[in-house]
Amino acid sequence: MGEQHQMVVRNDGFVWVEIPHPSRDTMAELGRSFPFHELNLDDCLSKIQIPKIDRYPDHVFIILHFPVVEHGSVVRSGQLAVFMGAGYLATVHQDELKPVSDIFPACAAGDPKQRQELMGRPAGYLFHSPVDALVDDMLEMVKKVRGNISDIEETVFDERLSAAKEVSYLRRQTMALRRMAIDLSATLQEFGTRDIQRFSGDEDLVPYFDDVKDHLERAVRALEEARETVEIFKDTDFMHGVDRSNKILAVLTIIFTLSMPATILSSFYGMNTDLPSVQGIPFGTLAVVVAASLSAAACMFGYFRRLKWI
Repeated sequence: MGEQHQMVVRNDGFVWVEIPHPSRDTMAELGRSFPFHELNLDDCLSKIQIPKIDRYPDHVFIILHFPVVEHGSVVRSGQLAVFMGAGYLATVHQDELKPVSDIFPACAAGDPKQRQELMGRPAGYLFHSPVDALVDDMLEMVKKVRGNISDIEETVFDERLSAAKEVSYLRRQTMALRRMAIDLSATLQEFGTRDIQRFSGDEDLVPYFDDVKDHLERAVRALEEARETVEIFKDTDFMHGVDRSNKILAVLTIIFTLSMPATILSSFYGMNTDLPSVQGIPFGTLAVVVAASLSAAACMFGYFRRLKWI
């Protein structure tokens, strides 16, 4: 690999290869350096792979999904592909996964003691370090979602206001985070059950991955609660919207109903026909029509009030 691009860092025979924006050329070069299956190399170039673990005699191939924030607030899935074997770790990702991008330079150009702390231990420990940091980032996003839910609660339950846009945004965030947290928890549970011993050396890495799984379980529980709350908010905002629409329609209907007497009377006397009782009186017909219309409207208004429609 091209070390001039700081793509590879070595420590006491251990190799970490980091490919932040893979291309076919870089993946082909990786395939020439390590015995990786070509289908796994192709998977690294795709953004739509589902989380999985492929096992081989000398290594495992893992795909994990973590939340990535784009356009300042929209959460979507970012893929991290990992090849892990005895004495090496290769991480491939197309999106900017900050913890991975921070840890690799720290190993490549940082304090030798820090490099030894991360890379002088089994491959499973180095794999745990960025995964743990990425899960912590996910927890922070979950906390932010819960804070946003609390922020719009008063708006949602104020029948005069509409919060449809805010509720839709939170619903999308919650669904995306929940889906990733559940898939990530299942994949790491499978890794901890079947593969962790292969890459632990003489160390017991189970407590480290148990801590990650505990964080994920907390995230899933928080997201389940957030999903239920957002659904309540959605139903509440919908009911308030329906109620506001009904009130508007009721007012418009009442206005139309009260104007019906005037419409009917004016249609009878709209051809300049004088009423017999007011012949010779200026504007007599107009006065009779207006008076009759107002009387009919007043009677209808009183009747509606009695029925408590107004």
